[in-house]
Amino acid sequence: MIQARNIEKSFGELKVLKGLDFSVDKAEVVSIMGASGAGKSTLLQILGTLSTPDNGSLIIDGTDVLGLDGKGLAEFRNRRLGFVFQFHHLLPEFTALENVMIPAFIAGRSRKDAEKAATELLTDMGLGDRLTHKPSELSGGEQQRVAIARALINRPAVLFADEPSGNLDTKTKEEIHNLFFRLRDKYGQTVVIVTHDPDLAKMCDRSLFMVDGTFVD
Repeated sequence: MIQARNIEKSFGELKVLKGLDFSVDKAEVVSIMGASGAGKSTLLQILGTLSTPDNGSLIIDGTDVLGLDGKGLAEFRNRRLGFVFQFHHLLPEFTALENVMIPAFIAGRSRKDAEKAATELLTDMGLGDRLTHKPSELSGGEQQRVAIARALINRPAVLFADEPSGNLDTKTKEEIHNLFFRLRDKYGQTVVIVTHDPDLAKMCDRSLFMVDGTFVD
């Protein structure tokens, strides 16, 4: 699903990623751990096409994403990639249902199709009675589940998660962790997670550890 080779990235004279190789199979859940400043989030931004490497190659779901132009890359990102962050970034003026539907509208799907898909996802996540609630009326865990549903609305090839449970209490954190694996089992979802949480890393199919821009054993 992902084949990244010899990825390098520098900011000024600081070399953050040092010729890094990374691959993920379809329906695999992989975590990336490491101390702050190791390069985890930089790698995730490159894998998610939000940043461009200085060197290397990146194939996602059979597409050479580094060869796409701006419009083609934006379309690929919208249709084939999903993102979940520590802070959910929901739009406060819209309901849970409307927030989830937004990426579907950007992809050109009809309102009927988008509403049906969003309703099914939110219901599957235990939020069937929260569809018309705005973010301020939802708990932190509920807001994060809405954010995950929004990331999945276009059935992405890969779901990228950056510290997805870092802001949640212990019980809610466990629910979010289990949700990723339920999504994999139900939808065959490929998931790449950057985390500091050792419990989440242990649950993954593989856990990789970064030190100073490279993976170590």
